[in-house]
Amino acid sequence: MKIGAETPAVVTGGASGLGEACARLLAGRGAPVTLLDRDAARGQAVAAEIGARFAETDVTRDDSVAAALEAASAAHGPARIAINCAGIAPAAKVAGSKGAHPMDLFEAVVAVNLFGTMRVMAMAAQAMRGLEPLGADGERGVIVNTASVAAYEGQIGQAAYAASKGGVAALTLPAARDLTRDGIRVCAIAPGTFATPMLKALPEEVQASLAQQVPYPSRLGDPAEFARLAGFIVETAYMNGEVIRIDGAIRMGMR
Repeated sequence: MKIGAETPAVVTGGASGLGEACARLLAGRGAPVTLLDRDAARGQAVAAEIGARFAETDVTRDDSVAAALEAASAAHGPARIAINCAGIAPAAKVAGSKGAHPMDLFEAVVAVNLFGTMRVMAMAAQAMRGLEPLGADGERGVIVNTASVAAYEGQIGQAAYAASKGGVAALTLPAARDLTRDGIRVCAIAPGTFATPMLKALPEEVQASLAQQVPYPSRLGDPAEFARLAGFIVETAYMNGEVIRIDGAIRMGMR
């Protein structure tokens, strides 16, 4: 699917990090873009800068996601591209000196990272089903979700995060199969250590240590690299049902 004026897009987590990078790439290639995020101030600022729209959104709520997608559709038509980047990553051990893993924290992580991804994907796909097919392949839309290398190599303190991202990875193929007859593709990207606001808030020495763990190139990933991979997936019709790592060949250790 060629990214451009005829391919409206929605990006969750679009106010910062990987989502912002995706929104910038899509808007830069001419797609009408709507950013979905909880951070209204930052989201509105980014949207104004790149010529996009912003919809304050809580991906854990049906009504919030539905309203955001409806607002985007009213402005640009139903999205043909949906990229899910909204996520949280608080740390807690399964059990330890601080007690058992708080279940409310576990539920919150899964609610945003897994349920939120599924909610946006399902609602966006339902709208895509009514669109006219494009091109020789009869494509109606494409969805790109964000997993993580933690889905495969979750570290100490990442039980909730790894479980949520493992769910996103496992969801990819059955979702793609569910939507085959509708001409809608589904892929996921599993990023390694990227220079997102979450990581950039860490002390410099911690960032340097993380970068040194990456075999090559030994640095944190640039969100623009994630965005370029997302754009490649969107524009490559034979990419479907796959989870793609982008991580500099890192395989995470215990900590």
